[in-house]
Amino acid sequence: MTSSGTRQGMGMLTLGALGVVYGDIGTSPLYTMKEVFNPSHGVPLDAQNIIGAVSVIFWALMVVVTLKYVVLILRADNRGEGGIMALTALAAAGTPARRTVLLLTGVLGAAMFYGDSVITPAISVLGAVEGLESITPAFKPFVLPISVAIIVALFMVQRFGTGAVGKWFGPIITVWFAVLGVTGALQIVQQPDILAALNPLEAIAFLQARGWHLFLIMGSIVLALTGAEALYADMGHFGARPIRLAWTGLVLPSLALNYMGQGALLISDPGALASPFYRLFPQTMLIPAVLLATAASVIASQATISGAYSMTKQAIQLGLLPRMRILNTSEQEYGQIYVPLVNWVVLAAVVLATVGFGSSSALASAYGIAVTVTMFITTLLTFFVVHHVWKYSLTLAVAATAAFLVIDAVLVISCSLKIMQGGWFPLVMGAAIFAVMATWKRGRELLVEHIRNDDPELLPFITSLSEDETAHRAARTAVYAVANSGTVPQALMHNIKHYQVLHEQNLIMTVKFEEVPKVAEAERVQVTPLVKGFWRVQVRYGFMDEPDIPKALGLCAKQGLPIDQDAISYFLSREIVVPTRGAGMAHWREALFATMSRNAGSVADFFRLPHNCVVELGTRVQI
Repeated sequence: MTSSGTRQGMGMLTLGALGVVYGDIGTSPLYTMKEVFNPSHGVPLDAQNIIGAVSVIFWALMVVVTLKYVVLILRADNRGEGGIMALTALAAAGTPARRTVLLLTGVLGAAMFYGDSVITPAISVLGAVEGLESITPAFKPFVLPISVAIIVALFMVQRFGTGAVGKWFGPIITVWFAVLGVTGALQIVQQPDILAALNPLEAIAFLQARGWHLFLIMGSIVLALTGAEALYADMGHFGARPIRLAWTGLVLPSLALNYMGQGALLISDPGALASPFYRLFPQTMLIPAVLLATAASVIASQATISGAYSMTKQAIQLGLLPRMRILNTSEQEYGQIYVPLVNWVVLAAVVLATVGFGSSSALASAYGIAVTVTMFITTLLTFFVVHHVWKYSLTLAVAATAAFLVIDAVLVISCSLKIMQGGWFPLVMGAAIFAVMATWKRGRELLVEHIRNDDPELLPFITSLSEDETAHRAARTAVYAVANSGTVPQALMHNIKHYQVLHEQNLIMTVKFEEVPKVAEAERVQVTPLVKGFWRVQVRYGFMDEPDIPKALGLCAKQGLPIDQDAISYFLSREIVVPTRGAGMAHWREALFATMSRNAGSVADFFRLPHNCVVELGTRVQI
């Protein structure tokens, strides 16, 4: 590729990153400054405090986003992929004890991400639509209904995919950041004293003056950082370089100019605190500003919704959630998926949050705790990557992450002070999702253990079958999908007992999802001959791969096992879980696991098996 072609490709990736990655953090100016100087915080609205608060915001963006995410964490790619699941898999490679603890830590971070997926659409859309009040107070009664209507419409169109409108995301967000920068710069020119906020000593002095109240203030400052996790989560889609270019070239300068512009406005006109963002615009430009802000908030919401789908798919393939119906919404773009169950559950939660809290200010109390816990876990996992994966010394690993851990801890404590004012909402959501994930993972382990203990060993059983020359053999290939390849599949015993038939080719197949994003096609299948007519086949996928068993079995020919795709019968076993009191899990968790197992999505759909070739048998298992 020519250098001009390379530059063009990089430009398109950078534009795409702007639209997908930076929508959330880009809409933070809608409500952050208003919340920092919320009267309940007791911070006097004078020039010194305004300069100090803007300085804290600016340097928080520099330290947390630029140094932590852009410089350090974007380096922690798991074979090109990012996000808390990819980071967890990377950090957990090592001793079993550390692996278990880190996996549970990563699961907690993933669970908290869902809380962010609920709060972001609610606060972003409300914050944008509240601009109608700046046009005329008569619009105030209509803010909530309009916000709910926009949110419902956004979720209703998810099943059509984002391809049709996604191409506009980058240009719209680019215009949004340009407007942020220009409106902020115009105010700075009128009140250049705000440029003192570039001095970090102003931030330090402001926080020192707050005393123990600094935790209360930092709980609002963190609103300027929400969306930072998206830089890492979406790295697999765009690559680290376009994300870095977008941040340093446009996003950071625009955000800095806008926050300083709002500060300059508040110095000149303290009465603008009611809506410092929209007061940056002249009255004649308010309607276009509201429309642009609403478009930006919808894009910010879309990114978190799509993130919830991707997180769910990864969690399913890592064995943390039951199978769900997952639809691909684009034949060209990898990763554009739609998960109906997640869509409707998140929609219900977003509408409840929007109506229940009623305003962006009220939601600001709920926002932050989920984000900061995830940020803290990301930094903690990065320490293990730096020390154990990259093999840097303990001293260097601590030096690289300790300061960020302290900052993240302060942010978590700050947001924890708002638990009673709404912070409980994402915490309850996160705790519920964590319980579901932990229960499903432990339940599957117990299920496999019981199957291993109850079913006869495979090799002695099939050895006796292979020596029986009188057994009738059907001229087809039988694929027995099993969780444990060391015991006899129930379907095989049913075939022998009830139909007295054995197939010419019998594949004992297990599917393993590795804790890596993708598995190379050359490593997809492993074929092991057992006895005459029997083979053990292991199919491997990464948690970002699209499972396709027929396609994978086509690769067996390279390992000496040609398979006629038109003569295959897939035998699946659906375990009917019966919870029992005693060993295993708590009874309520066993009941929850049984319910999830009973309602799990179709194995045939999940693995793209042709339905006219599938035979499914039920087996009762007590755990």
